[in-house]
Amino acid sequence: MTSYAVTVARYLVSVKFKSRGVITINAPRGYHHGDLRRTILTAAVEAIEESGPAGWSLRELARRAGVSHAAPAHHFGDKAGLLTAVATEGFGMLADELATAGDDFLEAGVSYVRFATAHPAHFEVMFQSALLHADDPELTAAEGRAAKALEDGLRNAVPAERASGDMRLAAWSIAHGFAALWISGALPERVGGDAVAAARPVLEKLLRG
Repeated sequence: MTSYAVTVARYLVSVKFKSRGVITINAPRGYHHGDLRRTILTAAVEAIEESGPAGWSLRELARRAGVSHAAPAHHFGDKAGLLTAVATEGFGMLADELATAGDDFLEAGVSYVRFATAHPAHFEVMFQSALLHADDPELTAAEGRAAKALEDGLRNAVPAERASGDMRLAAWSIAHGFAALWISGALPERVGGDAVAAARPVLEKLLRG
């Protein structure tokens, strides 16, 4: 029996029946009554923010989250599975953020930068396919949602003859590159302290020349 199963078993046998049929539940240390999967994901995001995706092990993450050392593997299989879940969540949030821009491609680019700078841990792992289970169906679906939102904005923003694959790549490269430079602290101080405000004129030059 795995240590995770032992933990759950101890939790079950710790149920004590009191007088008048009242049940008191004494949960073992480290057992979470809420969403254990969410707890582990949140801990992973925090660990990535602090030391990147390579700076910790599943066992270390379990200690951080206050769960049994077997819990992360139980829910995600391995570290790549956990990082895949973080990336999937990230693409889903990115798709939702892009959707707020509607048909305005400039605002879609701004939304891309806003998402990346607000969720740097997700952004850091989303495009590192070597760290992920790249063929995971949920990841593929989330990636597709985000890509479609970006392409729909481009299609409605520029003439059809300009909405080529090269144009999409250029637009994505500008927004993604700006966000990555901002997160790394590589941009000069003159751009100011607001990532979205700083990105807007750069993206305007791409779209409006």
